[in-house]
Amino acid sequence: MLKLTFLGTSAGVPTKSRNVTALAVECLNPFDNSASKKKRPWLIIDCGEGTQHQLLKTNLSVHQLAAICITHVHGDHCYGLPGLLASAAMSGRTAPLTLIAPKAIAKFLDAVTLTTELYFPFAIEFLAIEDLLEQDKTVDLPFSHYHQVTIDINALSHRVASFGFGISQVVTKNMLNKEKLLENSIKPSEIWGKLQQGFDVTLENNQVLKAKDYLITEKIKTKIVVAGDNDTPSLLAKTLNDANLLVHEATYSSDILAKIKTKNLDFDPMHSSALEVGRAAETLGVKNLILTHFSARYQGFDDEMSTTPNMATIRLDARQSYQGNLWLAKDFAQYLVDGAKSMDAVEYLGQV
Repeated sequence: MLKLTFLGTSAGVPTKSRNVTALAVECLNPFDNSASKKKRPWLIIDCGEGTQHQLLKTNLSVHQLAAICITHVHGDHCYGLPGLLASAAMSGRTAPLTLIAPKAIAKFLDAVTLTTELYFPFAIEFLAIEDLLEQDKTVDLPFSHYHQVTIDINALSHRVASFGFGISQVVTKNMLNKEKLLENSIKPSEIWGKLQQGFDVTLENNQVLKAKDYLITEKIKTKIVVAGDNDTPSLLAKTLNDANLLVHEATYSSDILAKIKTKNLDFDPMHSSALEVGRAAETLGVKNLILTHFSARYQGFDDEMSTTPNMATIRLDARQSYQGNLWLAKDFAQYLVDGAKSMDAVEYLGQV
């Protein structure tokens, strides 16, 4: 299961009710009942200014943060990164941290650390997106033998190089085939425990019991796709094939986007309208869609009768072309994505 907490849902600049872009993704293992909330690994996708302040309103700790993914270099997606890393350092974090980002982010951090004398007591493993794409590599985060996360990266279309992340989690559980053990006259004993742990066992008569012969493996895969700024949602087609959920920007409604392009023929914001995202999601068979990254011109209320641009404007624009499960993100809204149930198993949990 993956638990999403939106830390910022505004585009460009913050508003009174929305901070700029950041999304926390907790990687939950439903088979591990012993894992406390304080030990759950999590990722963050983008880190706009003020993200560390938003985190203070959640139960998330920088000590369990496993990786930071930055979609592109625009400030509303990365200006909060130095502050978050500095706070992690001051909190006593020592564990290594993976940072997946465009190469320019490394230069940005180098400049900040040099000019502000910032020191990190933990290693930062910087993985340049450009290098990963050139080598056709994914990023693997092995939290345990039974809990693995893989991140694939997709190039998008924006005014600067922008990327989307496919986050796939696989959790497994080995269960004993008790019926087969009893059929083979192997009664309950410490032998069962060793087999369940994956160890082969040699009996007194030198018979070798292979663990793989007596184990039933249950596997749950959950996948979400989180896009950076992007005016061509169809670029995500390949990674969306096996995804449970798409999170995509919908900065404008289609009418406003058309007006912006008409007003200044020399400037294309290269963002998606809700209509465009909805059309692509419908065409690609996406069953669950969360829209985010809304222009500050859209007020947070949802009223179809209002003449003021608001969330109903975005929602109705998307609904012209999309029939699946649709949510419009708010700051601190939480969603649970459970790949064990079905492709459309996404539950809105409310807000922090």
